[in-house]
Amino acid sequence: MMNGMTTIFWKEEAQNKSLIKKSVLTETNMKNVLVLCTGNSCRSQMAHGYLNEFSKGKATIYSAGIETHGLNPGALSIMKEDGLDISHHTSNNVTEYDSIDFDFIITVCDHANENCPFIPSKNAKRLHHNFFDPSKVEGSEDEKHEAFLKARNEIKSYFKQFIEDHLVQSIVQG
Repeated sequence: MMNGMTTIFWKEEAQNKSLIKKSVLTETNMKNVLVLCTGNSCRSQMAHGYLNEFSKGKATIYSAGIETHGLNPGALSIMKEDGLDISHHTSNNVTEYDSIDFDFIITVCDHANENCPFIPSKNAKRLHHNFFDPSKVEGSEDEKHEAFLKARNEIKSYFKQFIEDHLVQSIVQG
């Protein structure tokens, strides 16, 4: 353990045989992550679920909306199909988190990105990705299910990569 960080070493398969030091977040340097959407009912809730799963307790995850719409049953169902129960989540308004200093603020829809009130986290890295909104799809149950599946898979992939890019840092040493 060094400076509150766990260090893992392994040999690089490159010719120079240099070591790669990989820093994994520990409790002493946990990050606060906010996922923001319009109603905090669907896309941000799925993202919240995956961030909790992928960060393995190494970050504190919050989700909120610029409005609150309650939890979308389709989001609950499609996440359960992937083994994640988000039924204990709540739909929160972003103003409930005014006192939290976020390290990352991620908007998951254009509407929230364009209409979000000021969030006073001076050092927050702000990211945006407009995910497809499955709650807007009209059609058969199969078509709606496919829409939620598409959104869930996009969200899962994006946030798995987010964890790798931002919460697990690799430093190559020569």
